[in-house]
Amino acid sequence: MCNKPILFLIFKRPDVTAQVLAAIRQAQPSKLYIAADGARPDKEGETEKVAQTRELVLNGIDWPCEVKTLLRETNLGCRMAVSSAIDWFFEHEEEGIILEDDCLPDQSFFRFCEELLEYYRHDTRVMAISGDNFQQGQQRGKYSYYFSQLPHCWGWATWRRAWRLYHISIKYFEEIMAEPIYREFTHHAQFNQFRYKNIVNAYKKELDSWAFLWGFANHANHGLAILPQCNLVENIGFGEDATHTTGKGGKLRIAAQNIAFPLRHPPYVCHHKAADTFYVETYLKLTPRPKHSVLSRINNKIRRVIRDIVC
Repeated sequence: MCNKPILFLIFKRPDVTAQVLAAIRQAQPSKLYIAADGARPDKEGETEKVAQTRELVLNGIDWPCEVKTLLRETNLGCRMAVSSAIDWFFEHEEEGIILEDDCLPDQSFFRFCEELLEYYRHDTRVMAISGDNFQQGQQRGKYSYYFSQLPHCWGWATWRRAWRLYHISIKYFEEIMAEPIYREFTHHAQFNQFRYKNIVNAYKKELDSWAFLWGFANHANHGLAILPQCNLVENIGFGEDATHTTGKGGKLRIAAQNIAFPLRHPPYVCHHKAADTFYVETYLKLTPRPKHSVLSRINNKIRRVIRDIVC
């Protein structure tokens, strides 16, 4: 039985929602929060899909459980629907687990989150616990998890103390980003450019994303995310019916595995740069530029030749 509250974010996909609900049913949380965005009036058939998805979930809770619902009548879009749902969740809870309708967890994910929510409850260096691993089997240290600057959120957990920084960080966004040095989100220059562009677009509401702004909140507060040594949550939502993950997924379609217990906790909280670099360069295809361009190397060679002649 899962003793931590779960926020289940649903929308319009009854097929994948049913699979994630089955995993939640197996975990049997004592508290379940259900948040649903409204249908878009310009999308044919979406009203029916939204209603079908809600009915499936509400009729599928057949274990002893305290249920709270936030069912939107109008469509807020991804950014507002998700962020306001998490706001609502943490108005009632100090900590908890968050699952979207296409994030299918292994059962060990729930215990992983439970134990680490308690273990790092008062450690403000840690802002999130993710169920995701994109290291393709590479072990990052000898413990059960490592620390990352990338708070992956295909199945994750956090605390009220961390989520409150989301809105505080956005409030001071322009002040923070006015300083070029603060745009160095990570040690990877190309990723910094990628992230800066997306964060600015999300802030301007040109990109309908809450996740980039959550990443910004982590950066603005030197926050780290916990990532497990094996992948605990599979994204089953790739396809034409998805909001953002409309492609086939490719390397991002990673099956969920079971993590071993008891967990082996690292005795330190250090960012694993190599793991983050691997993700950025493997999945985002952002490779470092050469330190010296071809033109720069030619100029340097000419200068060396001239120096040798003069000397």
